[in-house]
Amino acid sequence: MKVSLQAGHTGSLNSSRRASGRWAPYLPLLWLLAIPVLNICYGLLNRPGAEVYSLVTAWDERLPFLPVFAIPYLIWYPFIFITLFAILRRSPAAYYRTLLGLCLGLVVCYGVYAVFQTTVARPDLPETGFFNRLLGFVYATDRPFNCFPSIHVLTSYLMIKGARVFGWKARLLVAALAAAVIVSTVLVRQHVLADAAGAILTAELTFALAGWVLPALAGLRLPRKKTASTAAKG
Repeated sequence: MKVSLQAGHTGSLNSSRRASGRWAPYLPLLWLLAIPVLNICYGLLNRPGAEVYSLVTAWDERLPFLPVFAIPYLIWYPFIFITLFAILRRSPAAYYRTLLGLCLGLVVCYGVYAVFQTTVARPDLPETGFFNRLLGFVYATDRPFNCFPSIHVLTSYLMIKGARVFGWKARLLVAALAAAVIVSTVLVRQHVLADAAGAILTAELTFALAGWVLPALAGLRLPRKKTASTAAKG
């Protein structure tokens, strides 16, 4: 009887270990919680400050206003998280670098919003039409501030950088979706060209910084493990 009980207990432990082992590769997804935590700053800063600037140029005024682009603007939300999940499955190292670059980029954006608040004038929307109503939802849920640099552009561009671990077909798909989101930001008058340019520059800098920081942190840990191992041998 004891043997039977022990065998059953061992079996349940093994099964539990197998279950936890299956989920272990996805535990890094918990770091995605850093995004909504940092996003608290967005709501706090999404208001006019002492001075509000406009970066609209003649080039922006020549661009068409296309409410249909509210669709790619809104698919940004699932696009970012699905892409990060796919990057994790392909390369945890690329996932950590892309996510760290994203979080650093958010910190940079919020710092700029705090000292250099910008706005974009929004056109009046007709009350009829599906795309007009969809864009009206965007306008109603996001005040016209926190424009430079654009977080939509920053994060979408970082997905292109992180997607380098995929095959060419997946890279092309990510690039196409990211481009659609980036273009949408100016065509629905949520941002101007300067916002997009500033975001791309920020993404390049934070992605490069993340590529330096992560190996440096790993290098700091390695000597400690080596020292402990040497001490154990002694």
